[in-house]
Amino acid sequence: MGAAEGKKGIRSLNEVALAAHSLSVGYKTGRFNRTVVLQDVDLDLKRGEFVCMLGPNGTGKSTLLRTFGRMQPPFAGSVEIDGRNIHHLSNHALATLLSVVLTDRLSVGRLTAYELISLGRYPYTGWAARLTRNDHKIIQWAIGATRSHDLAARDISELSDGERQRVMIARALAQQPTVTLLDEPTAFLDLPTRVEITGLLKRLTRETGLAVLMSTHDLDLALRSADTLWLITPEGRVEHGAPEDLILRETLQSTFSSSELIFDSEIGGFMPLTPAIGNALLIADGLSGMWMRRALEREGFRVFDSRAGEDIDVEIVANDSDEDSPWRLKMGNEEHHCSDIGSLVSRLRSLH
Repeated sequence: MGAAEGKKGIRSLNEVALAAHSLSVGYKTGRFNRTVVLQDVDLDLKRGEFVCMLGPNGTGKSTLLRTFGRMQPPFAGSVEIDGRNIHHLSNHALATLLSVVLTDRLSVGRLTAYELISLGRYPYTGWAARLTRNDHKIIQWAIGATRSHDLAARDISELSDGERQRVMIARALAQQPTVTLLDEPTAFLDLPTRVEITGLLKRLTRETGLAVLMSTHDLDLALRSADTLWLITPEGRVEHGAPEDLILRETLQSTFSSSELIFDSEIGGFMPLTPAIGNALLIADGLSGMWMRRALEREGFRVFDSRAGEDIDVEIVANDSDEDSPWRLKMGNEEHHCSDIGSLVSRLRSLH
């Protein structure tokens, strides 16, 4: 089955799949009181778009996602999928448009992966819940799209967390939805598996036209993978745009930086605020030069590639012609030759 068949036919990727209009969300605190965490939210998610939703803890990511999934009502405004208000849809109709993958580890008994994926066909099987030849064809397509062939016959209880998430995504895909919502699907996975699952979601948006919204705390992966970021700020705003645009507007920096942490716009990641201990002149090119710079900055040095009128405390020079001691460290009247970055940094600590 091709991607177009699996998605009931891919329409224009510029079409809005999910939209929020003047949305106000929050939670009840007692019988009559309620707390609003976000208000006047206007957002849209397009077909074939991979959006990552980020924000500090307690800013309303899960609340907003649950409202999109009709797991809790909005205080004001509306949510639409394919232009249809989700609160005007039956459960059956909504299940043909929306699938959800949660972080919670669901208890599914002794089901095989294939049987769990087949549950994604429940909106289409009727009261008898009998799978037709076409249902099995779509299940096989979902298994193929998520590259889960080797998992299909295994019990869910035997799968690793990463394999289980892959199967849950296949189940969501078997629903043939317009939109898939995922609440921190990589939260308990190791780094290679987080990269793998995020890459899978990105690939599915391209191959099927599926609109994917994923909440996550993994800023690095979001910056590298998402088409668009929805960033919930501590002030209760939802900033949105391409990852690069949010960096250039310094939105990420202002949202996540703290007294001990800064967001470095040049490397696109967080750096601890290490007290400056001196200036280092680094004469090195290529990959080894880049990683030496990182090591020196981690130690608290401001790194320069020329003297440029700066007072230089240490000088590090790459010497590629010496395989045994490719790094030369000069500090005052002392000079040392080091075999690798780790030994040079250790020597620096002993001298400084």
